[in-house]
Amino acid sequence: MRHTKVIDLLNGSSLLQEITAKGWVKTFRNNQFIALNDGSTIHNIQCVVDFENFPAELLKKVTTGAAIAVKGTLIESQGAGQKFEIQVKSLEILGESDPEKFPIQPKKHSLEFLRENAHLRVRTNVFGAIMRVRSVLSYAVHKYFQESGFVYVNTPIITGSDAEGAGEMFQVTSLSLDGNAPKNEDGTINYKEDFFGKHTNLTVSGQLEAETYAMALGQVYTFGPTFRAENSNTSRHLAEFWMIEPEVAFNDLDANMDLAEDFIKSIIRHVMEKCEDDLKFLEQRLKDEEKSKPQAERSEMSLIEKLQFVLENNFKRVSYTEAIDILKASKPNKNKKFQYIIEEWGADLQSEHERFLVEKHFKCPVILFDYPANIKAFYMRLNEDGKTVRAMDILFPGIGEIVGGSQREERYDVLVEKMKALDISEEELWWYLDTRRFGSAVHSGFGLGFERMVLFVTGMTNIRDVIPFPRTPQNAEF
Repeated sequence: MRHTKVIDLLNGSSLLQEITAKGWVKTFRNNQFIALNDGSTIHNIQCVVDFENFPAELLKKVTTGAAIAVKGTLIESQGAGQKFEIQVKSLEILGESDPEKFPIQPKKHSLEFLRENAHLRVRTNVFGAIMRVRSVLSYAVHKYFQESGFVYVNTPIITGSDAEGAGEMFQVTSLSLDGNAPKNEDGTINYKEDFFGKHTNLTVSGQLEAETYAMALGQVYTFGPTFRAENSNTSRHLAEFWMIEPEVAFNDLDANMDLAEDFIKSIIRHVMEKCEDDLKFLEQRLKDEEKSKPQAERSEMSLIEKLQFVLENNFKRVSYTEAIDILKASKPNKNKKFQYIIEEWGADLQSEHERFLVEKHFKCPVILFDYPANIKAFYMRLNEDGKTVRAMDILFPGIGEIVGGSQREERYDVLVEKMKALDISEEELWWYLDTRRFGSAVHSGFGLGFERMVLFVTGMTNIRDVIPFPRTPQNAEF
């Protein structure tokens, strides 16, 4: 039995025709009005049942969460609140839902409760909207790069290198965990007998591998899962998340900043065009949530105004050194209102500092560049001053850092010296060094944490709410 999606029915393309609709019951009022939703839109379609013509036993099974099929005629609605409705002629229960046990009821559930029911939370309006927006954003990422001549590269999920030098990685092994793993003479584990013949981990980034492909294909991008074993239970961190990482041969840092700004504006523009109803709903959700906050903590802009703000403003480009001077002289720093007081050049900026620069000082998105070398990764190009690198971070209102990138160190000798200073194995990264030995050239790239972008676009405040099944410390449910 073919059926028509709710979004198409609400567009009125089948008016006065016999149609079939399938979906899940949101509510059933007065034994007469069924609100039906199939996930194609935030909006439900009203199905009107003449209860005198249907068995009472059948109507008892029309409960919240039940899957049903209705046949009937699509007509213009006489009631307020909807333009079209279905006059039901036949009704079939496809899957029952016990109202005493189904946890997602037509009432307001806390986000924490919904995280505990992540397998069912997408049936709520909030999570249906978030996941449709996430899907459209994902498409927009590929659309932008494909239309700009980039090649999509699938970099490894299992790796023998630590791209960030952070050491917070999940180990991958087939060796026994009960103490019987093969040992070397000095008592350490002999990884030569492991599945891959060496110590391996889940990747934290596809960047290093993407660089090798950029040096042959010119413009490449990766978009895939990455993993951090950071024991952090904040609202901004996940153990498994998705990263977008373009790498471009012959791009310097300025071109890299241009690319990142253009890319971000493009995907935001796309989602605003395609997800108008979902964004309006999420904007109202955010307004309702903020009513419970003190006035000082409420956002100055609505969700859609914030998205327009990014589209309409050029990103302000500020050196790290200038940013430190601004922060040192700021009222929150002088009055010790910052949790982390900025005292001297070289400090690693925290989210509170990043948000101050964006939201209070410049009042627009900010790109910070030329960071101290000792707080950035080994592969970033050293500036002529010998103490800063060609790094850049993009800072957004409400989020802080959303993009991190750099011009990569293309000089073989300089890269080797940096690796030695940081005790990074040349033997392990021989293949990466080869790209500097054979046809090296200026090149740049950046990483955008996809969930942080979804967080910004949806107005949600916890990153666990913008990925279908969040993985965090002590939590790998579902």
